[in-house]
This record gives sequence, C-alpha cells and structure tokens, in this order.
Amino acid sequence: MVKIASLVRSRVLFFYSFIAVTIALTLFLVIAGKADSFFFFNRYHYGPLDFLMEYYTNVGNGLFAIGIALICFFLLDKKPLGLTIFYSFLSSGLMVQIVKHLKDSDRPQLVFGTSVPQYFIKGIEFAHNNSFPSGHTATAFAMATVCILMMKKKWQLHALLAAMLVGFSRIYLGQHFLLDVIVGAFIGIVCGVGCVYFAGKYEASPFFGNFKSKR
Repeated sequence: MVKIASLVRSRVLFFYSFIAVTIALTLFLVIAGKADSFFFFNRYHYGPLDFLMEYYTNVGNGLFAIGIALICFFLLDKKPLGLTIFYSFLSSGLMVQIVKHLKDSDRPQLVFGTSVPQYFIKGIEFAHNNSFPSGHTATAFAMATVCILMMKKKWQLHALLAAMLVGFSRIYLGQHFLLDVIVGAFIGIVCGVGCVYFAGKYEASPFFGNFKSKR
C-alpha cells in the first residue's frame, strides 16, 4: 500500500508552495480587508484576458472534473486515477455545500452593487449568495492534488499554478472574495489528500484496482 505521508513528503514543492502562498494571501487579506483585497485582484481587466478567464474558470466546474475522470477511466486506462479524481470532486463539493449553507454570504456584485460596474464583465451571469467558500477553487485544487500525488511529481508547480489560476479567475470575474478562494483551496487540498489516502488504503478493492503512484 502506498503510504500517504510518504507521497506528501515526496511532493513537498507542491504543498510547501501552497502553504507559503496561502500564508501570504491570508496576511494580505487581514491587512487590506475584504473589499480592498477583492479590488486588488479584480480591478485590472484586459480584453483578451477577460475572454480567457471566462472560459478557464470552467476548469473548476463539476462537469469538467467528471469529464477528466471519465477520460482517465476509459480512454487512458487509469481507473484508480479517474475514480480518485471523481471522489475528490464529490467530497470537496459536498464539503463546500455544507459550509455554504452554514454560512450564507453575499457575492461581490450584491455587496458592491453598481458602485463599481467597471469591475464586472458584461455578459457574465452572477450568483448573489452562497459566496463562501469557492466551489470552483475547491474542485480545481482537489483535482490538482490527486493528480500530483498519483502521477509523476515533476508537474508539481504546473498543477499548483493551474489550480491557483482558477482561484484567481473567480475573483477576476467578480464571483468571489479572496477569503472564499483561500478556504476553497484548503478544502480541495484536504479532500484530494484524503481521497488518495483511501485509494491507497483500498487498493485491492475492485473500485480502485492497482494503485501505484509514480515517483
């Protein structure tokens, strides 16, 4: 059985970088406050980047996660990876929804209204409640964590940056505050590690098959 502690230690670049960025962003949030930290990441818009963010944010969409899981399971013949990605999406999504309903918070557009219309992209459909935490960010980090633990570790920074870009897109598009993204990322990391742990623990199960992480 692949021990999760050993896997995490062999991917320290991913996890230490995540911790360092999270600490830095949390300190910035405490110093700048909820509104100013949102405007810091949201206010500078560029036409082509608007287009990119509008579509890239869907990397954190549940349908994207399911699609990746199906591709791994059927096309790439990586059934343990596909199933673990799917379970990480389900578990992170469930945790996000529990927190959202325990703490119903307004989204940026409802908080700021039309006082800063230039920061919101026309044509984007905005939700108004359940801002905390970010489900897209949680899904992206859950998938990134599973992939980096179950595949070759040389892609650690690539996976982290890809997930972080989803989090950035949620603020850029005016859908979430920085705190929503930070907590969403943490939930995704925890669920990703947890699902890989269970994949290794039950590697003999027909649900997971032969799980061997690539060193």
